[in-house]
Amino acid sequence: MRISINVAHHDWPEGPRGSARQLERVVGAADDMGLDTVWVADRLMQTDPDRSPDEAVLEAYTTLGFLASHSERVRLGAMASPVGYRAPSLIVKAVTTLDVLSGGRAWLGIGAGYADHEAAALDLPAPPEPERYERMEDLLRLAHRMWSGDDSPFRGAHCELPRPYASPRPLSGPHPPVLIAGNGEPRMLPLVARYADACNLMAAPNGGATLRRKLDILAVHCRKAGRPLGDIDTSVTTRLRPDETADELLARCLDFADLGIGHVVLVPAGPWTDLALRTLAAALPAIRGLHRADEAATKVAYLDSYRLPTKRELGMSV
Repeated sequence: MRISINVAHHDWPEGPRGSARQLERVVGAADDMGLDTVWVADRLMQTDPDRSPDEAVLEAYTTLGFLASHSERVRLGAMASPVGYRAPSLIVKAVTTLDVLSGGRAWLGIGAGYADHEAAALDLPAPPEPERYERMEDLLRLAHRMWSGDDSPFRGAHCELPRPYASPRPLSGPHPPVLIAGNGEPRMLPLVARYADACNLMAAPNGGATLRRKLDILAVHCRKAGRPLGDIDTSVTTRLRPDETADELLARCLDFADLGIGHVVLVPAGPWTDLALRTLAAALPAIRGLHRADEAATKVAYLDSYRLPTKRELGMSV
């Protein structure tokens, strides 16, 4: 099992002046521990309902560039970029630049976006939900086109590029891996099956029932797309409690592995502390020895009974 961390909170005790030192400390620890990825939340204001909306928030891609310059091995990405906030070509360019400057360590992480109050407060686009998924598919198609060097005219549902030229090309081959974050069954999971290298789901306090259902339905979509579920890095984001012990963290990761999860992304309730990093370091050797449940041995309950909805039923363009 792989472990990553999300730096979603920037309200350091010493205030904004301590941000650079604290980020360097966290990404340095991630490098030293051999974590898979350091993710940053792509937010412009604090949207965690358990935190104050007035907390400090750093812009994601500027932060990722800083992290790239202070790390050597760990991968880097935004968890996840809302498709409405930037033009698709701009997101692709930002990720490509990060990939080049980090030596091939960038992710493209995207989501539909959920914080409409953030968009309203900062005058950012927040299209209707069906349109967001159409825009996600535009972005995914365009990213693969630009990274392949194909600069022929591109026409999507909501964007049109006469020449989607991209230079330099990314260093990672064949391109930066693509992660789609979100729990949407009828709209999100089909895009994962068709375009993504990884997905990120949210843990729910129901004994894994929600995660199991999402993975079962993702298997349906993968079968329709002609690829095995095992091709997709299935990850889950879960909160690291302030008082959690290394043994408790290991037990939770074992539960995720039994569900078929191969990658856990940890996010604390506030900024990463030395205590939280020590807890993770203590649990890490045993967590690395876990393996996600074999897909072939996992009963996929919905393979024959789950009907894929039509675009018309989803309210999307037909």
